[in-house]
This record gives sequence, C-alpha cells and structure tokens, in this order.
Amino acid sequence: MTAHSNYRELFEAATHGVAKDWLPSLKIAAIEQFEAIGFPTTRDEDWHFTSVTPIAERIFRPVRSSGTSLTSDDVARFTYGQEAWHLLVFVNGRYEPSLSSFAELDAEAQVMTFSEALKEAPELLAERLGTLAPSTQAFTALNTAFMADGVVIRVPKDVVIETPIHILHLTDAHANGASLHPRTLMIAERGARMVLVETFATVGGGAYFTNHVAEVVVGAQARVDHYKVQREGGEAFHVGTTQATQERDSIYHAFSFATGAQLSRTNVYSRLLGENAEVRLNGLYALEEAQHGDHQTYVEHIAPACSSREVYKGILDGTSHGVFNGKVFVHPEAQQTDGKQTNKALLLSEGARVDTKPQLEIFADDVKCTHGATVGRLDEMAQFYMKSRGIGADRTRALLTYAFAAEVLELIELEPLKAALEGLLFERFIPPETA
Repeated sequence: MTAHSNYRELFEAATHGVAKDWLPSLKIAAIEQFEAIGFPTTRDEDWHFTSVTPIAERIFRPVRSSGTSLTSDDVARFTYGQEAWHLLVFVNGRYEPSLSSFAELDAEAQVMTFSEALKEAPELLAERLGTLAPSTQAFTALNTAFMADGVVIRVPKDVVIETPIHILHLTDAHANGASLHPRTLMIAERGARMVLVETFATVGGGAYFTNHVAEVVVGAQARVDHYKVQREGGEAFHVGTTQATQERDSIYHAFSFATGAQLSRTNVYSRLLGENAEVRLNGLYALEEAQHGDHQTYVEHIAPACSSREVYKGILDGTSHGVFNGKVFVHPEAQQTDGKQTNKALLLSEGARVDTKPQLEIFADDVKCTHGATVGRLDEMAQFYMKSRGIGADRTRALLTYAFAAEVLELIELEPLKAALEGLLFERFIPPETA
C-alpha cells in the first residue's frame, strides 16, 4: 500500500459523515490533488537538495483530540516575557482557551479560531481560504485536506493593532507519531497595520510532523510584520509555507528563525501585485548534529517600481546540512524593480555542509537586481587576534559565531523578540562557564 492510499484512508475516516458544503469540497479537491502529485522527490528542482523520504515512508496520523497537561508555566517558556501580547495557544493542533489571553482589541478587528470563523465569518473563509496557497504543492494540498484548526485574522481599513498577536503552537507527548496541519489566514485591509508572531515548539519530545500553511493578504498602504520561530523537537519534522500577496504601497516583512526539528523546510513566497510595494524576507537558521534545514524564498515582481530585500544566514555544526534556494522573478511589466538578495553560511565543523542557489529571472530591462552567496569558516585572523588578547579558543569560536548571527537579528524590529532570540543564541554558543 502506498503512502498516498494510506493518507486517503485517513482522510476518509476523518471526513466520514461530514456534510458536503464548500469546506469539505475544498478538502476533497486537495486530497485528490495530493494523490495526483504525490510527495516531492530530489528529482524535483525545488527539492533537489532535500529528501522528504523520512516523512513519506511513514504514516503520521492526525492527532487524536485529548486534554492537555500543559500549564501556564510551560507556555511562559515560549512567550518571550511578553504577557501583554495577544496570545493564542494551540496544543497538538487544538486551540486551548485556558492557556490563551487577549488584551483589548480594536472593536472592528477580528481574531478567530477556525471554528469561530465558520460561525461568525463564513463568507470571509469561503472567499479567501485556499486562494493564496492553492493545492498545487504536495504539502499545501496535504494541509488543506487535513486542516482541523487554525487562526483567522482580519484587520479592517486603517485600523492599527498596536499589540503583537502571538500564535503559539505547542506539542506534548500525545503528538508522538501524529501529524499536525495548522492553518493561518491573515488579511490586512487598506492602510491597516499589525505584527504577527508564530512560534512552533515542543514540550515532551517524540517524533511528529508539523505541516503549516499561512496565507497573508497585505492591502494597499498596509503593513504586516510577520515573524516565525521554529523550535520543534529534535525528532520532529517541520514543513512551513507562507504565501503573501501585496497591493500598491504595502510593506510585508517576514523573518524566519529556525533551530529545531531533525528535518525542516520553510517556504516564503510573495507576489507584488501593486506599484511601490516593498517586501523584506530575512532569516537565520542554526543547525547541529545531523539536522537538515531548507529555506526557499520566491519573490514575484508583477507590478512596476517595487522593491525586495532578502538576507538569510545559516550556522552549521556537526554533520548538519543547510539549503537556501532564493528566486526573484521579474515580469516584463515590472519595470524599475529594485531587488537585492544575500545569503551567507558559516560552517563550524568539517562535516557540516550547505547548498545555496540564488536565482534571478528578469524579463524587464529597467531594473536593479543583485544576488550573492558566500560560504565560509571562522576568520583565522580574527581568531588569532583574540587569542593574542588572552581569549580562549572555545570562547573565541562562540563570540565570533554569535557576532555572525547577531548581524541578521538586528533586522528584527520587534525589540522584545529580538532580545529573546539573541538570548537563545547566546546560550547556545557561549559556554556556560565563561558566559
């Protein structure tokens, strides 16, 4: 029996007896699409350096609904010390209201779980869900077929949500052997502003599979700052896809921070549909032992006079393997495009390796587009200088590594998050006895 047929059986069991309205129809179309395309292989150009065989060769079953033993103390470990933020906590893919908290929201703004949205804003879901992230990619199709819960955010015209919204996805021991398919739908209408933080972490370990999809609509003159922190367990698998569209004069800033999972893949795609839109896609990943981390970005310049900036950095130790594949596509109509892409990787061991593939496809003649990639080791001259000043080898290595990482973290404009992630890296790279 193939993995595809196994997933079909799981899908039939999960949807048995459900009425055939628009949502089940969307799910049925998605599972059929998944069966048609199957899991990607290394023969696919976008997956050439990443084999998903460890995911495809086993069946991760949808997690069973159960209560959680997690407490507010468990949650506090992952909230960056920000009790005032709007917080939605999901445990094993299910919303936990007892662990969540909200400050006062603008009366017109909507922040809902999927079940709430189906009751309060079904037209919004029916109109938007699945339109930005169509089920033409295997993992997106799988998410659409099996999504059970998620978050829907709508920020109306000219409304500014000052307090960040934090969606925290946690797993415990009950997630072992299970698959989680959370979904995020975020709509910022004309002139709206908001900050969204999504964190994925574990309390209790185990091998499980998180397959997340986020659809982000950034309206004209709107701004969305979107931060994703991936700290899954060492036995976990993580695939995350974010697809954004931007109208004229909008700003979308996405930052990815990844240190967890034995195999992870993060896709961030943006389509610039209106003039003078700006997108910034930045990220940092730190891998050790035998971890594999893959980051792919795709910026599609469709309208003229838009700009894109990308800075991704990776730190690799042990026998870890990092991948970065960044593509900028400029349509013929997208004159006066200004795009810049930078990818840097630091190898801390002989066994670590990285594959980087920056790409430009330009079909307009009035553009400014550049890309660059560097892979190297710690600077020997800097190490010699610090040694001559009496700094030990371990601390020298740690400080230089931290400095390499801190440069990209400076691009985070949410100060509490930046400080928290700097702290995580400090603990990881600076030996405790010398910190």
